[in-house]
Amino acid sequence: MIEAYFSYLLGHGHLFAQATLEHIGIVTVTLVISILLSAVLSWLILQAKWLEDILVQLFSGIYAIPSMALFAMLIPITGLGNGTAIIVLTVYNQYLLLKNILAGIHGIDPAVVEAGRGMGMSELQILRRIQLPLAAPVIAAGLRLAILSTTGIAAIAACIQAGGLGVILFSGMRTMNVYKMVWGTIICVLLVFLEDGILRILQRKICKEVH
Repeated sequence: MIEAYFSYLLGHGHLFAQATLEHIGIVTVTLVISILLSAVLSWLILQAKWLEDILVQLFSGIYAIPSMALFAMLIPITGLGNGTAIIVLTVYNQYLLLKNILAGIHGIDPAVVEAGRGMGMSELQILRRIQLPLAAPVIAAGLRLAILSTTGIAAIAACIQAGGLGVILFSGMRTMNVYKMVWGTIICVLLVFLEDGILRILQRKICKEVH
């Protein structure tokens, strides 16, 4: 029985490899855009404190919307494909990233920041040399959550023709192909474990450098 599963994997290796690469591509592009956008939004919040509650509540509300519903809302505007998937995943990530970035920065002892100002540092220098390094462990935790969340939700994006491992899973369910369902699930899980392992190592390294 097990031999049959491995035989199917070897015989359709190109299919699983292509889907895995597509999945990683969606996750990578989403994360790059998400990080850049959250960096800009965080900077704006630090310059205008009143924006914090508005943006955090906004993205919190969006994050509570099921991904399928959000995909359906955007399809008439952005159409089918990975473009819509990336937009939805990027918006979801803002809640996780912003929440942790702001929590990390707010958790810094105000005396440390004031000491930086007393040394003549500009606000940008304080952010770059004091706030970001000290908040790095909390920010890294948020990034880890965003990556794992993106990897999981990206599988659902196959329903809007975005590609990735979800294509194999949905195809397997539609045709009752147990091999596709099993291997699609296993590869998704392995991908999440691999990412989680790498991120845990990076997070521990960041914590050691900070302390």
